[in-house]
Amino acid sequence: MSNTKRVAVVTGGAKGIGKAVVERLAHEGHQIAVLDTDEEALRLMLEGAQGYEPFTRITDISRHEDVKKAVAETVERFGRIDILVNNAGVIRDNLLFKMSDSDWDTVMDVHLKGAFLMSREVQTFMVHQKHGRIINLSSTSALGNRGQANYSTAKAGLQGLTKTLAVELGPYGITVNAVAPGFIETDMTRQTAERIGVPFEEFVSMSIRQIPARRSGQPEDVANAVAFFADERSSYVNGQILYVSGGPAS
Repeated sequence: MSNTKRVAVVTGGAKGIGKAVVERLAHEGHQIAVLDTDEEALRLMLEGAQGYEPFTRITDISRHEDVKKAVAETVERFGRIDILVNNAGVIRDNLLFKMSDSDWDTVMDVHLKGAFLMSREVQTFMVHQKHGRIINLSSTSALGNRGQANYSTAKAGLQGLTKTLAVELGPYGITVNAVAPGFIETDMTRQTAERIGVPFEEFVSMSIRQIPARRSGQPEDVANAVAFFADERSSYVNGQILYVSGGPAS
């Protein structure tokens, strides 16, 4: 690698864990492209960015044409793509007998199809460069979680995708790993608390009692793990799932 700044693409990077990842990678000196569907969150992130100027684009990663254009525009702007963080996600929690086709399809499209489309599109450039880092955001829910048949299945699927792409892309200098967060304080966990009818503060306290580290996770905890996988010095770490959960995940 030359001294050229590396370029990172983060999906769902306008808020929550994605935003923390963007800020951490920007702090590491990378140029950043942020893809998200939330126009207002993108605007606020741009206004609050300190020390870096990300390229932002409203992008539906479940649509092939949108992904193709977003990646092409990123390469046109920066000349390369070195790091892809497949972070974008949604929840449509419900017990199986209440879960609609739409609940299932939406979660699968964003988490699994989105990661597939993004990875397939960027790998062309990474293979040409003989270098790349793909980091997928899984979850401890991949091990099973009540009311999340769709989400748990998608996150488990991302682990399978991670290990398969690690085998396929490893010979080209591309590593593929996954970070699987446990309880992290974000808007998504607030939505979960609302769904089960528990005040968020109480939900946090209940969760902490089950965590060996006796604290809840913050988006920055996940960003630190992503930064490790993105680092040049982790080039021999490939096809791994790192649980960021304050204790054993299983």
